[in-house]
Amino acid sequence: MMMARKQDVRIPTYNISVVGLSGTEKEKGQCGIGKSCLCNRFVRPSADEFHLDHTSVLSTSDFGGRVVNNDHFLYWGEVNRSLEDCVECKMHIVEQTEFIDDQTFQPHRSTALQPYIKRAAATKLASAEKLMYFCTDQLGLEQDFEQKQMPDGKLLIDGFLLGIDVSRGMNRNFDDQLKFVSNLYNQLAKTKKPIVVVLTKCDEGVERYIRDAHTFALSKKNLQVVETSARSNVNVDLAFSTLVQLIDKSRGKTKIIPYFEALKQQSQQIATAKDKYEWLVSRIVKNHNENWLSISRKMQTSPEYQDYVYLEGTQKAKKLFLQHIHRLKHEHIERRRKLYLAALPLAFEALITNLDEIDHLSCIKAKKLLETKPEFLKWFVVLEETPWDATSHIDNMENERIPFDLMDTVPAEQLYETHLEKLRNERKRAEMRRAFKENLETSPFITPGKPWEEARSFIMNEDFYQWLEESVYMDIYGKHQKQIIDKAKEEFQELLLEYSELFYELELDAKPSKEKMGVIQDVLGEEQRFKALQKLQAERDALILKHIHFVYHPTKETCPSCPACVDAKIEHLVSSRFIRPSDRNQKNSLSDPNIDRINLVILGKDGLARELANEIRALCTNDDKYVIDGKMYELSLRPIEGNVRLPVNSFQTPTFQPHGCLCLYNSKESLSYVVESIEKSRESTLGRRDNHLVHLPLTLILVNKRGDTSGETLHSLIQQGQQISSKLQCVFLDPASAGIGYGRNINEKQISQVLKGLLDSKRNLNLVGSTASIKDLADVDLRIVMCLMCGDPFSADDILFPILHSQTCKSSHCGSNNSVLLELPIGLHKKRIELSILSYHASFSIRKSRLVHGYIVFYSAKRKASLAMLRAFLSEVQDIIPIQLVALTDGAIDVLDNDLSREQLTEGEEIAQEIDGRFTSIPCSQPQHKLEIFHPFFKDVVEKKNIIEATHMYDNAAEACSTTEEVFNSPRAGSPLCNSNLQDSEEDIEPPSYSLFREDTSLPSLSKDCSKLSMELEGNDGLSFIMSNFESKLNNKVPPPVKPKPPVHFEITKGDLSYLDQGHRDGQRKSVSSSTWLPPDGFDPSDYAEPMDAVVKPRNEEENIYSVPHDSTQGKIITIRNINKAQSNGSGNGSDSEMDTSSLERGRKVSIVSKPVLYRTRCTRLGRFASYRTSFSVGSDDELGPIRKKEEDQASQGYKGDNAVIPYETDEDPRRRNILRSLRRNTKKPKPKPRPSITKTTWESNYFGVPLTTVVTPEKPIPVFIERCIEYIEATGLSTEGIYRVSGNKSEMESLQRQFDQDHNLDLAEKDFTVNTVAGAMKSFFSELPDPLVPYSMQIDLVEAHKINDREQKLHALKEVLKKFPKENHEVFKYVISHLNKVSHNNKVNLMTSENLSICFWPTLMRPDFSTMDALTATRTYQTIIELFIQQCPFFFYNRPISEPPGATPGSPSAVATTVPFLTSTPVTGQPSPPQSPPPTPQSPMQPLLPSQLQAEHTL
Repeated sequence: MMMARKQDVRIPTYNISVVGLSGTEKEKGQCGIGKSCLCNRFVRPSADEFHLDHTSVLSTSDFGGRVVNNDHFLYWGEVNRSLEDCVECKMHIVEQTEFIDDQTFQPHRSTALQPYIKRAAATKLASAEKLMYFCTDQLGLEQDFEQKQMPDGKLLIDGFLLGIDVSRGMNRNFDDQLKFVSNLYNQLAKTKKPIVVVLTKCDEGVERYIRDAHTFALSKKNLQVVETSARSNVNVDLAFSTLVQLIDKSRGKTKIIPYFEALKQQSQQIATAKDKYEWLVSRIVKNHNENWLSISRKMQTSPEYQDYVYLEGTQKAKKLFLQHIHRLKHEHIERRRKLYLAALPLAFEALITNLDEIDHLSCIKAKKLLETKPEFLKWFVVLEETPWDATSHIDNMENERIPFDLMDTVPAEQLYETHLEKLRNERKRAEMRRAFKENLETSPFITPGKPWEEARSFIMNEDFYQWLEESVYMDIYGKHQKQIIDKAKEEFQELLLEYSELFYELELDAKPSKEKMGVIQDVLGEEQRFKALQKLQAERDALILKHIHFVYHPTKETCPSCPACVDAKIEHLVSSRFIRPSDRNQKNSLSDPNIDRINLVILGKDGLARELANEIRALCTNDDKYVIDGKMYELSLRPIEGNVRLPVNSFQTPTFQPHGCLCLYNSKESLSYVVESIEKSRESTLGRRDNHLVHLPLTLILVNKRGDTSGETLHSLIQQGQQISSKLQCVFLDPASAGIGYGRNINEKQISQVLKGLLDSKRNLNLVGSTASIKDLADVDLRIVMCLMCGDPFSADDILFPILHSQTCKSSHCGSNNSVLLELPIGLHKKRIELSILSYHASFSIRKSRLVHGYIVFYSAKRKASLAMLRAFLSEVQDIIPIQLVALTDGAIDVLDNDLSREQLTEGEEIAQEIDGRFTSIPCSQPQHKLEIFHPFFKDVVEKKNIIEATHMYDNAAEACSTTEEVFNSPRAGSPLCNSNLQDSEEDIEPPSYSLFREDTSLPSLSKDCSKLSMELEGNDGLSFIMSNFESKLNNKVPPPVKPKPPVHFEITKGDLSYLDQGHRDGQRKSVSSSTWLPPDGFDPSDYAEPMDAVVKPRNEEENIYSVPHDSTQGKIITIRNINKAQSNGSGNGSDSEMDTSSLERGRKVSIVSKPVLYRTRCTRLGRFASYRTSFSVGSDDELGPIRKKEEDQASQGYKGDNAVIPYETDEDPRRRNILRSLRRNTKKPKPKPRPSITKTTWESNYFGVPLTTVVTPEKPIPVFIERCIEYIEATGLSTEGIYRVSGNKSEMESLQRQFDQDHNLDLAEKDFTVNTVAGAMKSFFSELPDPLVPYSMQIDLVEAHKINDREQKLHALKEVLKKFPKENHEVFKYVISHLNKVSHNNKVNLMTSENLSICFWPTLMRPDFSTMDALTATRTYQTIIELFIQQCPFFFYNRPISEPPGATPGSPSAVATTVPFLTSTPVTGQPSPPQSPPPTPQSPMQPLLPSQLQAEHTL
């Protein structure tokens, strides 16, 4: 059967008849039992096709129509349904009813005259052309509906649905209905067709009726009962499917679902559909102006819309849509209302801000007041229709004005009251703020820096607390404090400037001693402006230190008036007035027909250099010319692939000076070759004047590798190249970033960019383009300096206008931005005057360093600081130099009314009279003076020109003969600039080739006057030559580059004497200075053996370093090493000091120039703080203070041994002595952070940089690495000169550490490491320890023990502290100190005394925190402690007795006090003795270079 059914493709068809109580109103009541609704819901379940009203009262015509067709049954049509087992079936639905005539209200007469009970039980129905029924409206209008006939005009009924109405029907008795149903059932049962009882209208059902119906069904052989509701569409399909399953016996029994459970499921389905539909509406409908017609069309295809309309109908869907529209409109109105209410306070604030105007007005009156305001319509709109939310104004989004009728609402009235209260409170708070501020301003208790907690009780009252929040009065107090603090600081800064003479007299440096700081405190202590910052002592001290830094290192950036520094203003004025020479040079270079030359080195291994050179040549023209930016350049290539130390592979040849280098690599080996070659090239130029190879522009290029068989990846090569380029500080190009390939893939654009970079570097180094000739620079008759005070109340534009816009004013050839050339008729001839216009602080640096024929000094008559700076400046000017004082006033009236201006003018006149200078005053209100006012001054300058130049050359020649290196003036002679960055290691990086001084080609270019004067000096050719040479070198300076200047490193070396004529007279001494520059970014501390070597370099007695500040904005240093060593004749009485002095004496005796004095000696108003000049020793108090008395005692005892201090001569110029002493000042700088090793990025060590406890054991208390290094040094290096001072090769040190990290059994002797490399690696081990070898906690105790005055007690106290060291630290410290003691015993050979070793080692062993002033000032203490440990090593570690003090033996290095660095020969009456180096060594390295006669005299 199952197989047969599956094969039967015909859909089963069932004909079902729905029967129940029918008849007249008397029989059925006022309404039917719901048979039609049940059939309608089943046949057409959509809510829109469901009709509740189906009447049975018809007219005769309707009854006879084709729908009813004179029958008492309706054909509802055909329905296809899928039953529970998913089998589709077809059902024809017929409703048996009884139609009533609307005239007689009796049943219509039909062909069948049987009663309803018998007619309803009929199983065969026939009605020809009977149409399907839809609804009552169809009757009579059949043509308007679909016309579908009952199939074949006849149906055979397969089953019956017996309907029972369980609702409370009107005029109907349920028992009568049940009786009728019972009779009908009996009739139906006779047909033996399946019957299902359907309870209709269960949504209005009565519980009793439902029970009775179930009882009836149970009594009739367990009839199936289905509870339904056609209105709610509950269990309708279940009733028909239950009957179908009874008809088809093969189907399973249907599960009957109770009404309420089915209703719940239906309700959930409807609720879900409703939610989805509402979501759909909210998503589509955003505007409250949308209409249903357009929106419903948009939603027709949406399943959410279709499902809800199917279940609930279109009308309910439209109703929900309208509810959403209403909600949107309400929300829109509320948003607009909120916006209006939010804008209303703003409107009040804009229109009615005057509290007096509205203080007593109600909201209604305020509304009228608003209409009178001019800006009323800007804020409000008056609508014709009201209220505003019912008009189209709500949709006028462009008009944001407030509807005026909104003012009638309660929220608007509340906002008005709030506004009124706000104005009242603001008025009160403003009154309280004013009162609070007045209290602050008038209270004598409120001083700068006073904390709020202390000031609160003096100014606060109840009203302040009530009306002002804490943040408000704290803010007012903070602003007031800032104002008075700023004012106090400005006044204090002005006070410091007014005491300029004090600061310059004290000869301050970067680390002023406590003694000098105490003097400053004492002198300024009584000043009210000093006391004003009593509560801000730290800031006051910071201002003093900042001012000291300005005095010591004056630049535009450190100027107190920055950014309004006079120098910056002058540079702008001069540069805007003239086209600078550099600009002209650039223009000339573009028009120059000559082709510039680019010399390019190509460095690469294994053919890389040659191949790339060929590729570049292929891009050139036939004559090796390359086009860059439209200009032709001659390109000369030098490919190098071998050892660069060989002449054939040298970067530089007599005919080839490279401008740049391309470094090629394609493997680790070729990269290593590049690095080694660069290092070798740089090392080969150390100490040479033409050492520009150190700063040769480099470009590192990774090229494509052909036939790569090593397995190296491109990524690793790029990473290594980036690391190396960072180390070499050069450009790195790789194939990905730069597009430069190798071989055929080379990119012409990238090569052009590299060559452009080289051209820029050449121009920066003044290697390309023409520069002003030496003749132009030397061809100046007079050099005048004009000094202006920064911050003076006058305009530099007005003062300089007559000068800069004079027809005689031209641009200076030197290219300086602060100098001009004047061609003025002075006397019978025109003179070329180089006028340098500078600030006072810039003028300090040239006061002694260059030839100046006269000074024009301006000062403001109404500013004390201006005249004070003038006095400080003039104090150090020689009295033979003409001075023109210019006072700037506000006019004659101001002078009469202003006591200060009158006093300042009088003092200026008196100073001019006392120094025989000239004085004039210029009113600032009429600053358009003429150059003629300076003509008398220029005449004075011309008259004194010869004697000024003779004196200048004489001084320099004398300094040259005395080998004091005072060619470069001391900080005091110029300006106390910074000298804290010393670099003098033998591996110091050397600077580029441009020099602070002119090249030697400038020697023949002296002016005629200078040459003539030189010949007048007693006919002494040698001395004249020296003076001419120094005149040329000092007065013809090339202006420094515009970029920040790098530090300068000057050394006097053996090879730098070539420019002196060998035919000079015997008594002449030769001196020379070579100038080189460090890299622009300063020195790299990693180039030293240990980072602190960059801070302090130890010097032995034979070598003295003079640190002279250079005129730089970065505080860079000129370092001069004097290696002229005196020769002892064994008697202890002879020295080359005597020879120098006698030689200088002979020069002075024949000179026509007498020694000038300073203006301070001629004018009582200058140098009022001069008494402080000689009352202090030079240097920091922690370095020199504790032992100053010891030095004085030694000096007073006379000459005792070779190394004892010779006292200064009593008649010696104290200023000169102090300057010379300051030149030898030991300068230290804070310890930089330990450098990261370049290899540490790819190599992590388990031995270096780890705690000490991890590399020692009880059995081996000394680290193996330290043991190996010291054994190697003691076996091979104890006689090495400068051991531990001279740094080793950095890469070799890292290589040593790496190899040892891999193999602890490394044999240093086999690896052929240098002694300096091993020594540096050993120091690096200690510097990389996480904690210093001398623990920080012990350092405090050591310093305390060192303070003990009694020497023996001090040593015992230090020994007790030593016992407290951790065991590991004590053992290693003992081992290292013992080694250093052994090294010091060989000091006659290695020149490393215990003092020098302590200077080298104390930063490594102790590593103090240099961020604090205490640590900076205690450096001498730390060094002395380590020195004591080295000297007294047997006492501290081996229980030996205390050895004799170092000063007891003449040869002891400590016998010479470190703070008195100069030795003088036997005094020469009336002449200052040139300072000399101590003469402990038997022969000076300079002696072989001296002429034979001079050597003979040297040995006398």
